This record gives sequence, structure tokens and C-alpha cells, in this order.
Amino acid sequence: MATYKKRGFKPKNKEEEAQMQEHDSTTAEVFNTLDESASKTEEWVQKNQNYILGVIGVIAVGVLAYLGYHQFIQNPKEATAANELFYPQQYFDQALASETEKDSLFTLALNGAQGKYGFLDIIEEYSGTKAANLAQYSAGMTYLNLKQYDQAVAHLEDFSSDDDIMGAMAKGGIGDAFSQLNQQEDALDYYEKAIAHSDNEFTAPRFLYKAGVVALELGDKSKALGYFERIKEEYPNSQEANGVDALIGLAQN
Repeated sequence: MATYKKRGFKPKNKEEEAQMQEHDSTTAEVFNTLDESASKTEEWVQKNQNYILGVIGVIAVGVLAYLGYHQFIQNPKEATAANELFYPQQYFDQALASETEKDSLFTLALNGAQGKYGFLDIIEEYSGTKAANLAQYSAGMTYLNLKQYDQAVAHLEDFSSDDDIMGAMAKGGIGDAFSQLNQQEDALDYYEKAIAHSDNEFTAPRFLYKAGVVALELGDKSKALGYFERIKEEYPNSQEANGVDALIGLAQN
């Protein structure tokens, strides 16, 4: 009787059979190792189940507390602080427009009146809110107008903003305070920070001009010339550009 052979079938020699046995043995070891690892993992999870659940619970409580804080505490606090800020800001605006009662109105803006908070109260009572941050700016500008320059610097330094106008005005306000205190190097430093904060057409030429004037006072004509030329080239339509040619002439001599 003829013996049927599958197409492509070749009898294994001893070497091939040995390799196959070795491969099967290695595969079995891998699966045994995986089974052992899985068993150890399950055992560890079971042993530390309470700890794991505790950690998950702490994370869940933390998330809920964070959400609850913002929903029920921080957000209402922000809204209340913003409402409180409205009153001293009115006094501040009135002081800017007044010719005869500036100081008294600025004082009311700082300290409040008729049971309403002033800027200083809002800073203390609503610390951490956006309104308290804005109150730092307004308080700093108020002290600047009251010629209490140390206080102006302290509050404006505590104000933080990425806004092009307010951020630059705060740094420039510190420069103004230092200039009035005859600390011209510090003044120039903050004018330069105000210029670097934003190149908008409102604040940039204003503080380029002040930086140039202070640089002239400090005898740094080269730096002053650079600032004045920037005004002429980059902000030709600004108020500061009027008469800047004369300042350029001073810096060149």
C-alpha cells in the first residue's frame, strides 16, 4: 500500500525536533511567568485593597472639594468683591475729574465711606480675588496721586496683570514713584519694564519718553537717543512725538 505524504512535508531530523522542544519549553516558561505575575498582582491588590480604595477616595474628595470651593465659596466671593469695588472706584474717578477736592476723594476711595468698603478694605477682606488684585492697582495709583510714593510702590508691586494697558501702567506708575523719590536708576528700570510689557500705542510712547528723559538725567545719552528715536520712528502720531526732535538733538550733543 502506498503511503500518503502531505505536500511540503519533510521528516524532522533530530536537530529540528530538539529545537522545537526547546521552543515549546521556552513558551511554556513565558506563560508560567505571566501567570505567576498575574497571581502576584491579584494578591497585592487584594492585600492592599483598602489602601487603594482610600487613595481613590482621597482623590475623589479632593476633586469634589475643589469644585465645591469654586462653586459655593470662591465664585460668590468674586461676585461680592466685584460689587464692593464699584463704590471706591467711583470716588477715584471723581477725584481725577475734580479740581478742588482731589485729596479728600482719593482718601475716601482708599478707606471707604458710609459703610462701604474702600480699596484697602477690599484688599484685606477679599484677598485672592480678581477684585482685590484690581484694588491693589487702584490703591497704588491713589497713593501716587496723594504723593505717598512708598505706599504707591508697595501696592503696585503687589498688582499682577497680563493686560497690555494696566500691566504697563502699573510698572510705569512704580517708575513715576521712584522718580519722585529721586531714585532715578530704579525709575528707569521700571520704565523699561513698562516698555517691555507692551508696545501698544498708548503706553509705549509714554514710557519711552519718560525713560529717555531719565536716561538723559543719568548722563546716558546713547540710551536716551535710542528711546527718542523709537518714538519718532514707531509712534510718529503720538503726543510724545511732538518736539521729540529737540530731545534727539540733546541726546546727540
